Amino acid sequence: MTVFSAAPHRSPRTRIWAHAVPIVLGGIAAVCAVALVAYLLWPTWGTRGVDAPDKLPVSVGGTLFNLPVTAIRMKIQRHSGPQERIDLDFVYPSLEPPSAPKHVTADTVEAAVQSIDRIFLSIAAHHDALSPEQRAATIYPRYLDQAAATPADGLTMRMFRADTPYGSEDFYSAASPALTARCTRDAATPGMCLSERRVGGADLTFRYPRSWLSQWHDVAEVMDRLTAQLRGPKG
Repeated sequence: MTVFSAAPHRSPRTRIWAHAVPIVLGGIAAVCAVALVAYLLWPTWGTRGVDAPDKLPVSVGGTLFNLPVTAIRMKIQRHSGPQERIDLDFVYPSLEPPSAPKHVTADTVEAAVQSIDRIFLSIAAHHDALSPEQRAATIYPRYLDQAAATPADGLTMRMFRADTPYGSEDFYSAASPALTARCTRDAATPGMCLSERRVGGADLTFRYPRSWLSQWHDVAEVMDRLTAQLRGPKG
C-alpha cells in the first residue's frame, strides 16, 4: 500500500531562508538597541542648543552668582554648581559679554591689535584669608613711600618703595565712591590695575588698564554695577 504525505515539499532555498530570517531580525534588533543606547549616552555639552541658558548659577565659596555663559573665559568653567574659581571678562563700559573673537591670520595680526576694551574679573573662594579691605588698611601701608601724596580729583596715588614686593607698583585710593587699586607702571606694556572686594565667601578681583583711572569715578561705578549684576536678585 502506497502512502502519500500531505506535507508540502520544501526546496533547499526555502529551508535556508527559514533559518536566515530569525538571524536577520535579531541583527536588526541589535543594531536598533545599540543606536538607542548611543543616542541616550551621547554627550550634549559640545554645542549650546537653542534652549541653552544665557546665564549659569555658580556657587563660589558658598556664595551664589548668576554668570553670563559667554562671559566665562574658560570652557571648562562653563557649568553650573560649586566652583573654586571662575574667570570672566566684559566689554567696558557697557558690561556686555564679549562677542566671539575674530579669526586672525599672519596677514591681519597687526591690524587686529587694538586697545584693551575689556574689564577682567576673577571670582575665587577666599577660605577666610585676609580680606582685601584688611590688606589695604594694614599690609600695604608698611610698604608705601612716606612722601606726602596730594589727591587729584579725589583720587590719591602713593608709590610703593622699590625694596618691597610691590616695588614696581603704585597704590590708588579714594573715599567717595570707594576705590582701591594696585597698579603697575607704564613700561614696554601699558600699566594694569587690580581692584579687589569681598562678597560673602568669595573675593572678586577686577583687572583693567591704568589709563582708565583718568575717569576713576566711572571705573568705580562699573565695578559696583557689575558686582550687583552678577549676584542677581537672590545674591
